[in-house]
Amino acid sequence: MGAGRNQLCDVQVDHEGNWTSSMVEREQSVAIADLLEENHFELVGRENGPYRLKLSTRGAKLSLRIETTDGDLIVSHIMSFSPFKRVIQDYIRICEAHFRAAASADPYRTEAIDMGRRALHNAGSELLRERLSSRVKTDLDTARRLFTLIIAPYAVGSNLMDAV
Repeated sequence: MGAGRNQLCDVQVDHEGNWTSSMVEREQSVAIADLLEENHFELVGRENGPYRLKLSTRGAKLSLRIETTDGDLIVSHIMSFSPFKRVIQDYIRICEAHFRAAASADPYRTEAIDMGRRALHNAGSELLRERLSSRVKTDLDTARRLFTLIIAPYAVGSNLMDAV
């Protein structure tokens, strides 16, 4: 799908100082591919895209640098992770439980935990949409993929919770 007027055409992620693994990189690659395939990303009161997004985390801060297709800065937003603290902690815990259940080969427990994980992922995505709503409009699927990009390194053993 070609990038439309209110869409992302490129996404880069930088989790400075946070632990990464091949699993994290794979999760992020899938989320970016899905995001670029289909997304709605509209800057409120600004020129139409398509846009390039550079998403980065630094300690307890989330930064979104939004650029034109030529790489010229349109706007940069910096947000605190503090409002996300509870959902991130819960999401990390449920991911750990999900990995344990999957290792035990109990499909019913794994499925039940996965339903809870998806609900928390939706809650984090909705919170992200709410926190960005005065600056950026997204649909739920776009917010879910962005939340995946934000949470991936923390769900597998990062030190984010020390920072928030």
